[in-house]
Amino acid sequence: MRNSINRIIQLSLLFFLSIQLSYGGGILVGRTRVIYAANKKEASLPLSNKSESKPFLIQSWIDNGDGKTRGPFVVTPPLFRLNANDENSLRISYTGGELPQDKESIFYINVRAIPSTPKNDANELRLVIKTRIKLFYRPEKLQGKSYDAYKLLTFSRANGQLNITNPSSYYVVFSYLTVGDIVLKDTDMIAPGSQINVKLPGDLSGNTVEWSAINDYGGDTTPEKRSL
Repeated sequence: MRNSINRIIQLSLLFFLSIQLSYGGGILVGRTRVIYAANKKEASLPLSNKSESKPFLIQSWIDNGDGKTRGPFVVTPPLFRLNANDENSLRISYTGGELPQDKESIFYINVRAIPSTPKNDANELRLVIKTRIKLFYRPEKLQGKSYDAYKLLTFSRANGQLNITNPSSYYVVFSYLTVGDIVLKDTDMIAPGSQINVKLPGDLSGNTVEWSAINDYGGDTTPEKRSL
C-alpha cells in the first residue's frame, strides 16, 4: 500500500513537472494570430524552444473551425524536430479555392508540441501541448481599415438581450465587453457583416456598453463606449 502511494506521488510530481516544462521552458508560439494577406505568397508563424535540454516534435495543421475539416492552406514543415534553444518558422501557403473576396474568412492554426522522453526513464509522463490560434484570410481592397472595424460596431438592447452588429468587412475579436457593471465573458468575436444576440443577466444595472478589441498584433485597442 505504501509503495502504491509513493508511486502515485511520483507520477503526480512528474505530471506537474511536465506542465512546467511545456509552459515555462517549452515551445513558445511567436504570435497570438496570423493575418494572411491575399496579395502575399505566404504567411509565417515563428516558434521557439525555450527548454535548455529537451527537444520537441512539432506537428502543425489548419482547420476551418470545426476541429476536423482541413482548411485550404498547407503548413511547411508539417512535422519536424525542434531542438532545445532553437527556433524555426512555419510557412503557411494558400492552396486556392473559393473564399469570399468582400470580407475576411477565419481558420485555425493548430500546433502540437510533443516532448521527447529519455530512453532510460519509461515511467516519465509526456504532456502533449496543443496551441490553437486564429488565422484570418484577408482579401485585397476590403472597404475600411482593420484597425477601425471595432469602432463601427453598433449595439441595442431589447427583450433582455444585447444586439451587436458588425457592418465592417473584418472580424472583431473582443478583448473585453461590458454592459453596465457586467462583463460578458462568453462573447469572443463577431464576424464581418453579421449580427449576434447576447443574453443579459436580469440584475443588470447601467445602460452603457464599453469594449476593446484585439488588433492584428495581439494588443488591445483603445476602449470605446456607447449608450444604449
